Amino acid sequence: MEEHEAIIEILEELAPGGDFEGCTTLVDSRVLDSLTIVALVSELEDAFDITIPAVEVVVENFNSVDGLTAMVQRLMED
Repeated sequence: MEEHEAIIEILEELAPGGDFEGCTTLVDSRVLDSLTIVALVSELEDAFDITIPAVEVVVENFNSVDGLTAMVQRLMED
């Protein structure tokens, strides 16, 4: 699950000190704010050579590493 690990590394760079592995409320608990999400979208697009459409930028996709991983994998398949 290399995407999962890469996403954690990106998150650690953007929001140091967060508990990303077990957290399911990254947005709800404000670990990720709007500016961090914008930066995260850019980093994910570069790292995985994908385009993240605006309709994918929803809490369900960004609240956990598992949600982010599922979104990235889905977009990589397209």
